[in-house]
Amino acid sequence: MMTETKSNTALKILTGILAVALIALGIYTVKFYNEEKENKAILQKEKTVIEDELNDLIVKYDEAIASNDVMDQDLVEARQRIAVLLDSVKDNDANLVMISRYRREIGNLKSEKERLFRVVDSLSNQNRRLSTAIDSTNTILAERVRVSDSLQVTNQSLSTKVDRASQLKITSLKGEGVIVRNSGKLVENDKTGRIDQIRTCFTITENALAEAGEKMIYVQVYNPKNELVGDQIAVNHDGGTMVYSAQSKVFYENEELDVCILSKTKEEKLKEGTYKVYVYSGAQLIGTSSFSLR
Repeated sequence: MMTETKSNTALKILTGILAVALIALGIYTVKFYNEEKENKAILQKEKTVIEDELNDLIVKYDEAIASNDVMDQDLVEARQRIAVLLDSVKDNDANLVMISRYRREIGNLKSEKERLFRVVDSLSNQNRRLSTAIDSTNTILAERVRVSDSLQVTNQSLSTKVDRASQLKITSLKGEGVIVRNSGKLVENDKTGRIDQIRTCFTITENALAEAGEKMIYVQVYNPKNELVGDQIAVNHDGGTMVYSAQSKVFYENEELDVCILSKTKEEKLKEGTYKVYVYSGAQLIGTSSFSLR
C-alpha cells in the first residue's frame, strides 16, 4: 500500500514537471515565431531600402547620361550594372547574408558613381573652356565673313526674284471636253459618252523678263478617280521623270500668246465628275484648273 502511494506521488510529480516543460516550450515557440516574423519584416524593410537606393542611383545616372556628352559609354555601362543588381535584389528573398552582400556592393557602386561623375564634370569643364576659346575665334571669323555673306544673300535674293519674275505665267486656264467633227471643227461638250478629246486652253502673259524662243508646254489631265488621261508622255527632268497627258511646242516672243492643247482620251478613262488640269513649262508648274463632265 505504501509502495503504491509512493508511485502515485512520483507520477504526479513527473506529470507536473512535463506540464511545466510543455508550457515553457509553448512560450518559447511563440516567442521564437514572433522574433522570426519580426526579423523577416526587418530584413524585408532593409531589402526595400536597398531597392530604393538602387533606383535612386539609376535615376542619377539617367540624368547624367542625358546632360553630358562626355564618357557616355562608361556611364551607360555603370547604369546597366546597377539595373542588373536591382533585378537580382528583387528576385531573391531577404536574408542577412544577402542584405550584407548587397550593402557592400551599393557602397562600391556609390564610390564608382562619385569617381565617374567627377571625371565627367572635369572633362565637361575642359570642353566648355575649349568651346569658349573656339567661340571667340569663330566670332572673329564670323565678323569677317558677315559682310561677304550678307552680300551673297542679297545677290541670291535678287537672283531668285529675277528667276521668278522671268518664269512664264498663264491666265484664263480652261479645260473642257470636245467633239471632233469630220471637218476638223472642235465642238465643246460635257457628256462623257460623246467626248473625243480634252482641250486645255490658256493665255501666256506678256513678260519682258522671260527668255524668248521655243517653249515646251506640257499638260496633265486627271479624271475623278485620279487617273491620268491622255498619251502618257514620259519626260526626264533634272528632278526626275514626269508623265503628261499631252505636250506642245510654242514660240514665245514676250507678248501674250493664246495656246490650246488637245489630250487624247480613251472611253474607259472618261468618268462623270470633276477633272483636274495642270499646265507646265518644262518641269515648272505654271497653272492649275478644273472642270466637270457628266
